[in-house]
This record gives sequence, structure tokens and C-alpha cells, in this order.
Amino acid sequence: MPTLNRTLQKTLATLTSDDLRDWAGDTILKRGESYVGQVEKVHLTPDGALAAWVMGTSRYATSVRIDESGEFDEYCTCPYDDGPCKHAVALLLAGADLIRRKKKIPALGEDDYLHSALLGEEADYRKDDDNEDVEYEVGAAPIRKIPARNPGTRAAIAKLLADKDAETLRDLLIDIADRDPKAHRRIHEQEHLATGKVDKIVAAVRKDIARITAEPVWYNPWKGIGNLPDYSPIAERLRTLLAGGHADAVVSLGEDLWRRGNAQVEQSNDEGETAQAIAACLEIVLDALPRSSQPPPQQLLWVIDRLLEDEYSLLESGAGNLLNKRAYTQAQWRDVASVLEQRLRAMAKPRGKDFMRRWPRERLLSALLDAYARAGWKERVIPLLEAEADYCMCYARLADELIAARDLERARQWCIQGYRSTEKEAPGIASELLNRLRELARRERRHDLVAAYRAEEFFNLPGPDSFREIQKASEKVKCWPTVRTVILRYLESGDPGRPEDWPLPAIEVEPTAGRRMYRLAFPDYDTLIRIAVLEQRLDDVVDIYQALRKSKRRIGPDLAEAVAAAVSKTHPDATLDIWRTLVENQIGQVKPKAYQAAARYLRMMRDLYARQRRLSEWRQLLDDLRERHKAKRRLMEIIDRLPDGGRGRSG
Repeated sequence: MPTLNRTLQKTLATLTSDDLRDWAGDTILKRGESYVGQVEKVHLTPDGALAAWVMGTSRYATSVRIDESGEFDEYCTCPYDDGPCKHAVALLLAGADLIRRKKKIPALGEDDYLHSALLGEEADYRKDDDNEDVEYEVGAAPIRKIPARNPGTRAAIAKLLADKDAETLRDLLIDIADRDPKAHRRIHEQEHLATGKVDKIVAAVRKDIARITAEPVWYNPWKGIGNLPDYSPIAERLRTLLAGGHADAVVSLGEDLWRRGNAQVEQSNDEGETAQAIAACLEIVLDALPRSSQPPPQQLLWVIDRLLEDEYSLLESGAGNLLNKRAYTQAQWRDVASVLEQRLRAMAKPRGKDFMRRWPRERLLSALLDAYARAGWKERVIPLLEAEADYCMCYARLADELIAARDLERARQWCIQGYRSTEKEAPGIASELLNRLRELARRERRHDLVAAYRAEEFFNLPGPDSFREIQKASEKVKCWPTVRTVILRYLESGDPGRPEDWPLPAIEVEPTAGRRMYRLAFPDYDTLIRIAVLEQRLDDVVDIYQALRKSKRRIGPDLAEAVAAAVSKTHPDATLDIWRTLVENQIGQVKPKAYQAAARYLRMMRDLYARQRRLSEWRQLLDDLRERHKAKRRLMEIIDRLPDGGRGRSG
């Protein structure tokens, strides 16, 4: 006899509307609340989840369990595929009601039709026009989505067919083929494979690739509508060809898909779904490549050439597995490296240090270095990096290789040379080289020089993280008070000048005066506040925050929330003032999602008012919001659901 999962039972016993709103969103919650009466008898599945039929446009099999991370995990046969559906919310509310009333929930039998439906047998009968939770635009087409196959589907079908005779199975198959074009095609393709007519399948797949990649791609994630091409038939037929031993055909089709698919992704306006679908098909092509008739070096070059062109990460997931196969020998990788060497020599050297000019050469260099490592030619790595350093700005990688080879002085000289070459045109690379110089100083136990590099890092990019690092480094050489005074003065005035008693040595390069990766405004209130929080100087946190507000500079919500969280116990009025401002900012956006964000701040305010025994002020706040924003119907509904938010509770 199954029992309700203990975590789920505890969750249901204390379930609130806020919990469900955080999980499913306000719209789905409201729809789910209206569907509680449509939940038929709730059952327990063998693994302790809730399950029931929920009536909508059709009857949907729905279940909800608690996953390993303690989150709700729902399954429903309805077509809604953009998160939790209203049927799952309704089931949870019905289950919570049973738990609170201490009612017994019966077990779901394996022969129950609901059990079969939850195994996925109804998935193929979902209707595209049945999606009640998606609000379509006029003239917009719903996205074509393939229902996920439930793991129990295959076993359930096998059980149903086990005692059928050959004639019954044949009639069933003919009937399915008449009704389903995909099944009809699959039967014909199996016959083509069996009789050696592979060219017909290849021609059909090539035609489908041309057709599908020509489709316009768009998707509106806010409304859940769009046009996403369905690549599942392509993937299915590629697998069929590969299973039939036709790897060359799969690779040939993969070349078509690569060329046309990249062009489609370039023009697509979706959330990456099309690129993911094409990438899944290309994984099958990569599986076929080692089984093809191409020589192993050509197989590797096939992948490398496309990785060099891969702007949309279409091969990212599968290419590494192929390149790492132990079946490819060092000798084969040396053949690959020799080809890449010839290409690098033939490539025109970039003029200037513009990233786009040097990028193709950098990618080819990276591929060649990888081939050297796999070919056992590590001795060629450093000479190549030295030859290419000024063209590809690969100073950091060169320094890493020299450090690994314990040639520290040569690494230092290349870091210094590289810094001078990149400080103006590529400050990000220059910053990496400062990190390498700091690492060299650490290895040589020059703690004062390490602290000097940390100081340079802080002056270039001040923040709590770089503050911690310079504090740690300065404390090692017992000069933190002096250094702290200077960096706080810098944050207040913008003056990076070092006093005569500055205890740290000069670093090994000379940064251009006033050159920073980011332009800063002084006083740097943001960093001053975050450091004060770090040091638990809470009075200073409030004072600096007030100075920031008077400056009329923009205050990001993340900083405001950090200040409120830090001083809520010691400065409750300041915290309430911050939250009140955040509430008004969210309401000012006049959007339902912003109203939900405002409600989160309001709930925190209510908790603080309660701890301060000032609930009358909380009620006055709600009255004020009602009076000033009474025309905002959605906001009024949200306020109604807050503690003491119902009308007539003020006073």
C-alpha cells in the first residue's frame, strides 16, 4: 500500500497561495483555483505522488510529486508546455484539502486507466487547439511541439500487444499506417532499407532538409506562440540510416544540414530552440562519422573544419566526445596537425590588433595547439605560441605554458611585453597578464609584490571582491591599515595617488595614468556601501546610502535590497523606507509582473512591522496604496491577498 511522500505531505499541510504563486505564477494559480471542482477522485501512485483526472476541454491525467531538490514535479497530458499547468495547481489544492481534513487517499491500481494514461498512452491524442492556458494573438499559429515520451510508454504498449496474433497485429499496423502518414512513411522506409533502395530515403531526407530549413522561425516566449520547425522526422530517419549501416549517407546529409541549418539559425528569431534541434540531428551525424568510409584524419578534419565555423554552438555538445575517442591514434593526429600547420602558414597575417581581424587566426591556432597535444608534439607548443604572440595576442596562454615548464623568467618577460602591447587595444588581455605576473610573484613568495598587484586590480576595478583580496594580501605584509586608508580615500575622491609612506613596491609594468577598464563616478557610493556592509559598519551603510540618494544617481534594486537586508535589525525605519521606495518603483511600471515584485517587498515590510509591533502603520500603508492606486485593478487584487489586505480590515 503506497503512502504519501513525507515531504509532499508536509508541504501540502502548510501549502499557501504564495507558494503556488511562486511556483506557477499568478495567472495559472487563479485558473487552477477555479478548477479544483474539476478534480476527480485523488489517488496515490506507487511512488507516493498525487494523481487524478482533471476535467478541462478534455479529461487530463495529472500527477504531482516532490523531486530530489524539494520542488514540485508535475506531469499532465494537457497540451500546455510552458511550466506548471492549471490542472496541476488544481490537483495540489485538492490534495492539500484532503490532507488538512485528514481524509484517506486511495492507492492507484496498475489496471486503472489513469495509471495507463500517466504512462503516456494518451500523449499522442493531445490536440494542438486544446491549449487553454495560452492566450494566442489573432492570426498567430501555435507552436508545433512533440509531446515528451513518458518512460513507461514502450512497456505499456508491449504489454497490450503481447497476446495478439499475427493477423490482428497486421490489421492494426495497416490501420495505423492509413491514419498516420509518419507510420506509413516509416513502413516504406524499412522496406527500402531491406531491399537496398537507400538512395530513395536519402533523396527524401535531403528534400525534407531543404524544406524545413527554409521555414521562417520565430517565437514569442511571453505568449507561448510562434513557428518552430520540427526536426524530429529528420533525426528519426538519420538514426534509421545509421542503424542500417549507411554511415556515409548520414554524413553526406549532415553536410547539407550543416550548411542550410546555419543559415536558418542566423535568420531565426526564437529562444535557441531551432539551434538545439539542429544540434541534436548533428549529434547523429557525429556518431556516424567514425563508421564512415572516410580515413580517420579526414574524419577529424571534418569536425575541426566545422568547429572553426561554428558560430551558434551547433556541434558543441557532441564534437568533444568524438575528438576524445581513443580510437584516433597519435599518428593520425599528427597528420591532422600537419594539415593545420600548412593552413596557418598560408593564412594572411592580420594587420593591426583588431579582434575581428585576428579572430580567424586565433581559432585556427587553438585547433593546431589542441592537435599538437593529442599528437604528442608538446615540444612544438611554446615555439608556435612565441611565433604567433604578436599576431594572435596569445600572451596569457604562452605565459601559462612557460610557467608549467618552470621557465618563470621567460614567462615574466612575455607578460611584460604582452602588457605593453595590449594595454590600449585589448585591456581585458592586459588584465589577464597582470594576473599572471601576480601569480609569478606568489610562486616566488614576494608577498609585498602580490599585494601591489592586488592594489592595482582594486584601483582598476573596485568592488567587494577585490577589496577582500587586497585586504588578505596586505595583512600578510602587515600594512593593511595604511592601504585601507588610501583605497577608501580613492573611492571617496577618485584620487589614486600614493602617499610617501605607501608600503607597497611598484609593479613590474607601468599602467597608463588614469586608464581603467570601466569609467567610474566619484564618490563611488556603491562600492563604499558594499565595503561598509562587509565590515559591518551599519551606521556608515545608512549614512552613505542617504548620501547616494541625495546625489540623485540611479540606485539599482540589487544595492537597495542589499542595504535593506544588512540593516533591517539595527535600522528598521531605514529598511522600511528602502522597501517603500522599491514598492513605488515597481508599481510605477504598471505591469502585472511588477505588481508581484512589489508584493514581495510588501510582505517583507509586513513581517518587519509585525516584529516591531507596528501593524497599525502597515494597515495605514495599505490604505494609502489603495487610495492612490485604486484604478489599478490588478494591483488591488494582489493587495487583497496580502496579510490584512482584505477590504474593511484597516484601522
